[in-house]
Amino acid sequence: MSQSDPHRDEPILYDGRDLASAQSAFIMLHGRGGSASDILSVGRHLASEQTALLAPQAAEDSWYPYSFLVPLTQNQPWLNSAMRRIAECVAQCVKANIPSERVAIIGFSQGACLATAFAAFNPTRYGGLIAFTGALPGPLGTSLDYPGELRGTPILLSSGDPDPHVPWQRVEETEKAFTRMGAIVQATRHKGRPHTILSSELLAAKQLLTTSSVISGSAMRANP
Repeated sequence: MSQSDPHRDEPILYDGRDLASAQSAFIMLHGRGGSASDILSVGRHLASEQTALLAPQAAEDSWYPYSFLVPLTQNQPWLNSAMRRIAECVAQCVKANIPSERVAIIGFSQGACLATAFAAFNPTRYGGLIAFTGALPGPLGTSLDYPGELRGTPILLSSGDPDPHVPWQRVEETEKAFTRMGAIVQATRHKGRPHTILSSELLAAKQLLTTSSVISGSAMRANP
């Protein structure tokens, strides 16, 4: 494992439609202690028959070593290495003639925090951003003002409250930050929800992706 780029040599798993013939793509980001194969199972419930699934694997099953609420410098070089892997996945999609407007970035927990960080630091029009229990990184009280425009990217921030890892306060701050960047943001609070993904959250994600035309409503797979 490279000390300066720890995720560089980790695999990217593929599922669903082949990139060469897909109409859309989901980049799936697993949580701490999870795996690419785990998060692909979530992607299968959200995808249509025309969707390619890409799931990069984190080194040692973790995208960065500390909480997402520590200063960003404490999670380097892991955090930047992780965002480079996402950028590589986006580039693969674009090379296969799937524009960013039809690429959704979807993560759970640590993967959801990573997804929000990538969108903030690499703003453009994405097909969607789904953060299942995640929010922008950095200490509470830090500025979340980022340059650039998300140009109407539809975003779902779906989290439990209270959650042992992601304070609802930061979810609200993330909603405001992305709104300032021109995204269309839906923040959904699930009182007392454990650190997991509910079937209702999957349904909300499907609805967002269908509305944004990333997937076709008639081609969506059944609920889990």
